[in-house]
Amino acid sequence: MRKLIVSAFVSLDGVVEAPGGEPGYRNSGWTFKDIEFLPEAFEIKGREQKEAAAMMMGRVSYQAFSPVWPDMADFADYKAIPKYVVSATLTDDDLVTNWGETTLLRSLDDVAALKETEGGPIIVHGSASLNRALSDAGLIDRYHLLVFPLLLGAGKRLFSATDKDTQKLKLVEHEAYANGLQKNVLDVVR
Repeated sequence: MRKLIVSAFVSLDGVVEAPGGEPGYRNSGWTFKDIEFLPEAFEIKGREQKEAAAMMMGRVSYQAFSPVWPDMADFADYKAIPKYVVSATLTDDDLVTNWGETTLLRSLDDVAALKETEGGPIIVHGSASLNRALSDAGLIDRYHLLVFPLLLGAGKRLFSATDKDTQKLKLVEHEAYANGLQKNVLDVVR
């Protein structure tokens, strides 16, 4: 079974919306405003690229990343691996042609079936709505969270407000940095 790993920049109060400056959100760009950049705090991002065998996104994140990431040196390792986009509305004609193999998945059942195939870890970037649905369906195996020392209030959250049974997580890696960021790698306990 393949491992599904969610990678997220998250505020202390759980907001994941517009960390890189995406338009339309009041606090857009919160990951780099008033926070000192420390390369060591982002080491996990490079490691993710080296370890991922595939990448998964929801429609909104795909539409934000696909015009930019294929030509960015910072994300070069992702170009060669398969991409999976979970969307009920996109068609093959909506997919970019310069980012390698990209497959549309139509449902969480498709995601569950993909996890049953042979292969290495699948990393999920962005995709707030997809992350909440994957979590509620019990499909996430690990979280890579860079927690920022900010309270943003409103905004899309990493976790849903669905009333459900407790889901236990096991902290397998943690580091705190001088700029206040914390790296938390957590496995879902089944």
